[in-house]
Amino acid sequence: MRPTGRLHIGHYFGALTNWLHLQESYDAFFMIADWHALTTKYQDTSQITQSIWEIALDWLSIGIDPDRAAVYVQSAVPEIAELHVLLSMVSPQSWVEGEPGLKDMIRMLANDEEEARQKATYGLIGYPVLMTSDILVMKGDLVPVGKDQESHLEFARDVARRFNTLYGVDYFPEPQAKYTSTPLLKGVDGQKMGKSYNNDIKIADTADDTVKKIRQMITDRTRIAKSDPGHTDLCEVPWPYYNLFANNMLMEHPSIFLSDVKQQCENAIIGCVDCKVRLAELVNEFFAPIREKREKLAKDPDKVRKILEHGNTKARHVAKQTLADVREIMSLIDWHR
Repeated sequence: MRPTGRLHIGHYFGALTNWLHLQESYDAFFMIADWHALTTKYQDTSQITQSIWEIALDWLSIGIDPDRAAVYVQSAVPEIAELHVLLSMVSPQSWVEGEPGLKDMIRMLANDEEEARQKATYGLIGYPVLMTSDILVMKGDLVPVGKDQESHLEFARDVARRFNTLYGVDYFPEPQAKYTSTPLLKGVDGQKMGKSYNNDIKIADTADDTVKKIRQMITDRTRIAKSDPGHTDLCEVPWPYYNLFANNMLMEHPSIFLSDVKQQCENAIIGCVDCKVRLAELVNEFFAPIREKREKLAKDPDKVRKILEHGNTKARHVAKQTLADVREIMSLIDWHR
């Protein structure tokens, strides 16, 4: 993940819960991609260091276990940069420029094509190769992605296949997608949740902030007065949240709970404001232990730093071996020996 600030609950349900399962079954590497943040944040880098800290706190508080998985920072593993250079030598320019994700990123930089060309740096254009290096330096077999990220992974497979073919080896695995059932969690305004939209609920938000944000949620637009019957099928944000949280909490009978909420809404027993207050209590109850752990970790920066240093060391150990192998395959003198 790129360090762009504190993570929101969409990250939690869309990615991090899956990571918790992966660390139980695989040799997992979770990277804070600070170099990738520079591709669009190069003009103002003042918040990147703090954002690295925030992401580490979020990951550790939700249960990422540094004894099972490597939690590390991209720039702490210089071998990634060297592999990026070497892979760039074998990656056709047409492949890079045709990568759909890159096109989308460039389009978001500006209002017109000419301005986008001016703002698209060499580093941004080369990001598909850097991302491929992130994966291949660890010889990653599986990468947890959503369907919308498949093009990124297809590029990495193409580069791995080209490297193996060019040098007559079977060295790099062709990384496969580990798809997750990623629920689309809407922001309080009904749009897709995102930091840039200012419509998100942070994992680290206080209970009071959570209540304030949930009270702003778009509900059933056809319901004008509290006495009007509600329609859960038309409730844009709160009702999907009720389903998500009820089914992820240790409720004895979530279906009965949801049936009660539905019945009270559709019979005008409870209004939208009261319904959202009840939802906020549910969300706060769910995240209370995570937020408590995060607050405790934030007061012990030395512990968090040691965790990152441990992860950096583990990642570098793997990366160094990969680079030694790649130099040998490419008949390059290994000056690092």
